[in-house]
Amino acid sequence: MSTGSPLLSDLIEALRCLPGVGAKSAQRMAFHVLERDRPGARRLAERLALAIEKVGNCRRCRGFSEQEVCSLCTNASRDKALLCIVETPVDQMAIEQATGYRGYYFVLLGRLSPLDGLGPKELGLDLLAARLAEGEVEELIVATNPTVEGEATAHMLSQLARAASVRASRLAHGVPLGGELEFIDRGTLAHAFGGRQSLL
Repeated sequence: MSTGSPLLSDLIEALRCLPGVGAKSAQRMAFHVLERDRPGARRLAERLALAIEKVGNCRRCRGFSEQEVCSLCTNASRDKALLCIVETPVDQMAIEQATGYRGYYFVLLGRLSPLDGLGPKELGLDLLAARLAEGEVEELIVATNPTVEGEATAHMLSQLARAASVRASRLAHGVPLGGELEFIDRGTLAHAFGGRQSLL
């Protein structure tokens, strides 16, 4: 994209690394910060540089942390018997904010996808197996996404739990709260119908 300014063109191209940001959105963002909010852009650049330098992964759960072990993992009031497995730190945050879950987490940082070079080693399953071998975890809550790769990952996690004599459970899938059956896609409706529960 030709803007008459190589630095502006570079900025627009750099903004396109963000998820869901195409050429037009990147252009709008770049022009906005240069036209209307240079102090905000400077603050954003400083915070981004600081986060890239200081934020790493917790060695216990693999979530984001500025410390070697994050505050969730060092919180002794949480339930050691429960370990929730999620694909990403965003999923971890969603569960933490939306539920009353008080156990610990393990973040895979992806899901099984051999085509993308993501196998058991990249997902940290060796670390997870070592954690299960410690003997404190009684239930492994598998909270991977309901995609083909997520289901394959869930299956592998259930095998890992079985090998460690740990009970594995899976998040329920089905009709969303407030949803109407006529608008639910066929796959979700079939899954919900097959997993129906007794009302008694």
